[in-house]
Amino acid sequence: MCFHTATTSKTKRLDKHFGVKLSAEDVRSIFDTPQYHLNGFTHPNMLVIPQQKPEVLAPGVWGIVPYTKTPDQINPYYKEAVKYGGGLNARAEKLFNHFIYKNAIHEQRCIIPVTGFYEPHEFEKKKYPFFIQNGNREPLSLAGIYTIIGTYVTFSVITKVASPLFAKIHNVKKRQPLILDAEHVKAWLSSSVSDTQIKELVNFNYSEDKLHTYTVSKDVFSPKLESNVPSVLNEVQYDGVTI
Repeated sequence: MCFHTATTSKTKRLDKHFGVKLSAEDVRSIFDTPQYHLNGFTHPNMLVIPQQKPEVLAPGVWGIVPYTKTPDQINPYYKEAVKYGGGLNARAEKLFNHFIYKNAIHEQRCIIPVTGFYEPHEFEKKKYPFFIQNGNREPLSLAGIYTIIGTYVTFSVITKVASPLFAKIHNVKKRQPLILDAEHVKAWLSSSVSDTQIKELVNFNYSEDKLHTYTVSKDVFSPKLESNVPSVLNEVQYDGVTI
């Protein structure tokens, strides 16, 4: 599953990379602040490229909320939904029948730009975090879906059955986020793709050769420690932990 990410790119770099424009200049300084570790269960604000306005980068809240909720019901819903994963991930297998996903998958798909993300690897009954990023340090494009609750965009990262590389990293649940390349990003944000094409996009496997993966500090998975610091991205080696 994908519950932990990092976003360290400046917004102007994202503007250029994705050919978009930040939706409001007054939030640029906020999103220019590097986030070395974002814990999804805190429901952080992140930038997304929404299908309904694919020319912009817009603030969104990580954790999809049902259409029937109002803005003042968002936080209570998160407290209730924590037992279901807080809406952070949307399983690819349920996209066309889940009560939230089945509406969003047709008209409210999005891209979530990240520097990278963290996944747990289990070795001798202990968990070790891996960080996954592009080998060329370009932003990764995670595919998601979203809802609009009043003035808020709430989103979820789509997860799927792991590719061979991710099956070795996330070796218990064997899941991974859906990562798209530039060509597939364009199709994902298009309003003219069919259900068959959407399913083909969901089954896309990003080239493993383009990714760089390594183990980092266990602080990432400790809610008691401050892990949103530059050093959390440093490689930490553990005896016996390899893929």
